[in-house]
Amino acid sequence: MRLTTKGRFAVTAMIDLGLRQAGGPVTLAAISQRQQISLSYLEQLFGKLRRHELVESTRGPGGGYTLARKASDITVADIIVSVDEPIDATQCAGKENCLGEGNRCMTHDLWASLNTRMVEFLDSVTLQKLVDEQLAKGLQIEDKPSVKRAISAMPAVKPIRINAPNSVFALGNAFSKS
Repeated sequence: MRLTTKGRFAVTAMIDLGLRQAGGPVTLAAISQRQQISLSYLEQLFGKLRRHELVESTRGPGGGYTLARKASDITVADIIVSVDEPIDATQCAGKENCLGEGNRCMTHDLWASLNTRMVEFLDSVTLQKLVDEQLAKGLQIEDKPSVKRAISAMPAVKPIRINAPNSVFALGNAFSKS
């Protein structure tokens, strides 16, 4: 049995989210940058996490993702299963046909027992425990970065004021007063 990047990245991203959601919704772009995970890959993972009601999304400016439940109510098994990661060490995916035609291999029971233990272990580890471990290691949570605006409140160049008529009618009136 091996845990693929799908499961690893989902757990890593959820820890990142759990660490930072107190400051408001967390963007996938920020998680992507901090954890070096492709943004498009995170979008796929968070779509699955949202469908399994582990995260909630907020649209618009200041939007992003937050946990849908308390971190203490989310287990590593919940996260891994929600992104379609199989937790299975058997050769037959638990179908008991390791050797074909309903024939089990001699080690089937061993690997099935391992599956049970893995699920029990992953189900005993909460997201809150993983978040607390990161904080105990001294991980510093940066303040939310200030939002950079593309349009400045102050113009870059002071506008030129021209004291001239702004229409044909105003131009005619200006000549008639002279």
